Amino acid sequence: MAATRPQATVLGIVLAMGLALAAQVASAAPPTPGPSTLDQVRQRGILRCGVNTGLPGFGAPDSQGDWTGLDVDVCRAVAAAVVGDARKVEFIPLSGRQRFSSLLSGEIDLLSRNTTWTLTRDAQGMEFAPPVYYDGQGFMVRRAFKARSVRDLDGATICVQQGTTTELNLADYFRSVGMSYKPLAVEDLRELVEAFFAGRCDAYTTDASALAATRAAQTVSADDYLILPELISKEPLAPAVRKGDGQWFDIVKWTVFALIEAEERGVTQANVRDNLASSAPGVQRLLGVGAGVGLGKSLGLDDQWAVRVISQVGNYGEVFERNVGRNSVLRLDRGLNALWNRGGLMYAMPIR
Repeated sequence: MAATRPQATVLGIVLAMGLALAAQVASAAPPTPGPSTLDQVRQRGILRCGVNTGLPGFGAPDSQGDWTGLDVDVCRAVAAAVVGDARKVEFIPLSGRQRFSSLLSGEIDLLSRNTTWTLTRDAQGMEFAPPVYYDGQGFMVRRAFKARSVRDLDGATICVQQGTTTELNLADYFRSVGMSYKPLAVEDLRELVEAFFAGRCDAYTTDASALAATRAAQTVSADDYLILPELISKEPLAPAVRKGDGQWFDIVKWTVFALIEAEERGVTQANVRDNLASSAPGVQRLLGVGAGVGLGKSLGLDDQWAVRVISQVGNYGEVFERNVGRNSVLRLDRGLNALWNRGGLMYAMPIR
């Protein structure tokens, strides 16, 4: 029997409601997940790593165009763990403003660019691996300027990189001590450094390690420039990945821990192969032999992942010394970046 007009209207309403509900359920359903970051890196055969545009000791190309630096070596360590070859890295230089959007958009797999771990950054879609350098914000001046303390900078013109925590720290500090300053904020790091050495500002502020790197890279006499003794902030510099891929986060995190653990255990680039025969349980777990067999599987890697990292890149102490340590152009002391059992903060979670 054919439906009457009222019945047809009711049926139409019910059908429309059903279709609307189905559409809501479909829109609420989670999207089909794409390949993991680990799968993408392996399929590509290359790790895409965001680095500084040019900061000696941390991330900068040398005269042959080869990238060097502490942050660069972190990229190489992850590539060694994941694709087996520390050379399989595409280095993508990024400004302070570009770095986060490049990570969150998927342009890079890993950000290893002297980046401070903060609450807001952690809450806005990024996961930070353990810090690879503990730093603090300082100031550099020309000796001729006569400033010997930050307190002598009242009313000074200060060069600062735009869009960084450095810019915020500067404003917070001067406000808190009741001093004034004139900011010269520039986004491009090269232009900022040129402005300081051209005399357009009285002081240049950034992480103390970056100040040392900048001074070392200049053709001017380093003795003509003074890094003031005070630090005005805590700057834990750490690699970062996108949130939502726990496996990739674990791989980057434990690669950093492996570098630190290797130094603590005395495993170096030169002796790592010899240590494969070690009877020490801690060394075995680090190198994936004996007591360590099967640990790599929990990361989606084989058991030799840390062996590749150490043999191709070295341990944390070796990475530190060749890039920023006393024998490098920066000549920095270990300080807070010494191992935890040598008065520093470098501490690896147990690999077991």
